[in-house]
Formats: sequence, structure tokens, C-alpha cells
Amino acid sequence: MGRHRAAIVGAGHTRFGALEAGPRSLLRSAVDGALGSVDRGVDRAPIREAFLATLGFGGWQIGNASAVLGEESGGAGVPTTRIENACASGGFALRAGVRAVHDAADGLVLVAGVEKMTDLTSPRRRYWLGVSGDTEWERLAGLTFAGVYGLIASAYAARHSTAREAMAEVARKNHENGTRNPNAHFRKRIARADVLAAPRVADPLGLYDCCPVSDGAAAVLLAPADRAREYTDTPVYVEAVGAASDRLAVQERPELARFPATERAAAEAFRDGDLRREEIGFLEVHDCFTIAELLALEDLGFAPPGGACDLTLSGATSPGGRLPVNPDGGLKAKGHPIGATGVSQAYEIFLQLRAAAGDRQLPGVETALAHNVGGAGATATVSLFRRG
Repeated sequence: MGRHRAAIVGAGHTRFGALEAGPRSLLRSAVDGALGSVDRGVDRAPIREAFLATLGFGGWQIGNASAVLGEESGGAGVPTTRIENACASGGFALRAGVRAVHDAADGLVLVAGVEKMTDLTSPRRRYWLGVSGDTEWERLAGLTFAGVYGLIASAYAARHSTAREAMAEVARKNHENGTRNPNAHFRKRIARADVLAAPRVADPLGLYDCCPVSDGAAAVLLAPADRAREYTDTPVYVEAVGAASDRLAVQERPELARFPATERAAAEAFRDGDLRREEIGFLEVHDCFTIAELLALEDLGFAPPGGACDLTLSGATSPGGRLPVNPDGGLKAKGHPIGATGVSQAYEIFLQLRAAAGDRQLPGVETALAHNVGGAGATATVSLFRRG
């Protein structure tokens, strides 16, 4: 049993995409959804603490966002904390929430994530995405966020001959999965040939290798494990949350195509949780670019170096395969509102493990893993979940 175990008893989610709603409205919708999804209501045990994940992407933002979360959850006066750890903000907010459950033994902890990203011009979006990496050297060299992952993909492809085809399959699979997710930014099928023929963004990455810039919010309610059934007959337990960091600048690392922060976070999660890799039913991984899904499979220990290509091309990571990955479409098709992403992964796992995922429901899954990355692997969380 995980050392910091908690239970998800409610979850809410907005659509992801280019939305008219502002961040406050998005946050309200996600929190209302989480509160409304609790089977037996939450009147008997109010929210004791709340955490908000957000980068604060430039543009139409809200001041003192953590206070707004307390207000929108109906818990003005509750201590709230903003968590900002680049694209891994949601995963780190979940980690903080799980730990805080022990101090809220007679109540609930709210974890939410929100981002409003589409109200900026393209140059300003690239600026804000770039702040997740090394601004002293990478940005001065002209590297965009896609450019950094393009270098990573080039290094990986130089060693593994089927890498480009495997990246195209990641995009095809996740777009197919996105067609079954009503909250997804992209609900459009594509073929591998479309991915390979698309305009280049940062060689070898093309248009369909890159996740979109999205607006959206997600929220989960955490309860102490031993009180979870006061709220629902089907809780989803957080068995463990591992976290780690690495050098910020990719040029300071010994290898481009490997994220040690993910490796360390996974090692901590599997050490603290009562699960083995072979018991994991499906994965939610951080596929901001198609190469990132391949790296995740290897860094998490589900494939040897280069083995993610064969695993992906074999169909094993598709919904009908032995290790489904990103049944909600992942960042690639579902979208990537930065602060909301890690919380959105927990939302999908909550639905799947309760057999409530509708058209995208995976048969018989009882366990899952979520993997959330900040920047180009500088920070990472890995969380393990089990159906109650």
C-alpha cells in the first residue's frame, strides 16, 4: 500500500480546445463537475484544502488564482495553494493533494488545473511555451519548444530505424482515440501517411507530431482512503505518487533521448506503491510530441531502449492491445492546457477504473499509471492508481 495513499471520489472536466470561456469560468465548470459527481454529496465533509495547477500562461488570466479556486469551490476561507511546475504542474498538484489528505482527515482535498492559452498571438504563445525550458541558452540559440523536441527526436531516430514510422503511429492512434472523447480538442481521424506528409515544424517533427495549444480545466476531489466509501461505492485509490527533477537545459544532460526525471519518479512510485509494472492496465503518458510517448514507454520501464517503436507498431498500445496508452487521445488529440493536463490524466483514470468512460471504455481495467512531464523532461511525476 502506498505511503501517501488517498482516494479520488469525484472528478470534473471541461472541453479542451479554443474556447470562448475565460479561466474563471473554466475553473468553475470543472470544480462544479467534480462536486456534482460525488455519489453521496459532500455536505457532510467540506473541502479542507485546495491546490491549483496553472502556469499562468500570458494573456487573459486571473489574479491570485489560488484564492479564486477557493471562491469557486464554495470554500472561501479554505487554504489554497498554487502549484507551478511547467507542464507537470497538474501532476505535482495531485502529489501535494495526496499528501494533504492526511491533514484533512475529516474532509476532502480539491485539486484543480486550468489554463487559458488561445487568446494570444502565435509569437507570444511560443514565448510562453519556451519559458518551460532553458531561457539563457536554448532560447538565445533560437530554439522553440518544438525545436528542443525536434533535436530529441532526431537523436532517437538516428539510433532506431523505425522511429519515424512509430511516431506517426502514435499520432494516428491518439487521434483515433480522441474521436471517442467528447472533451477532446481534436476529434479527427488521420492516417500514418498524413503524419509523414505533413508540413515540418521542427525536423523530423511535423504538424501532426505536435500537440495543440488549448484552453481547459479539470478537477478531482480526494478523500482519505479509509473514508472513501462514505462518498462513493467506487472510489479510485491513488497508490503512490513519485516525483523527480533533472537539469533544466538539455545540453547539460548526458543523453538527449532519455528523461532521468521520469525514471526516478517511476522508481519512487513503484517502490512506494503496491503494484508491479506487469499489473498496470493502461497508461496516461505525457505525449506533448509524438516522440515523447515513445520516450515515456522506455523511461517508465515498459520497453527497453528503442523497444517503444516495436511495441507501438505492433498495436500493443492501442485500446485493444495489451498495454493501452492514452485512451482519451492524450495531449496530442485531447489537448494540452498546461496546468490542467496532469489533473486531466487523473480524471480519465477515474472514469476508466469506474467503467464510466463511455465509447472509449477499456474492458476490465483495474489499475493505471499517469505520467506528467514539465518542459523537456526537467520535472516529472508518476502516479499509480487502483480501482476500489
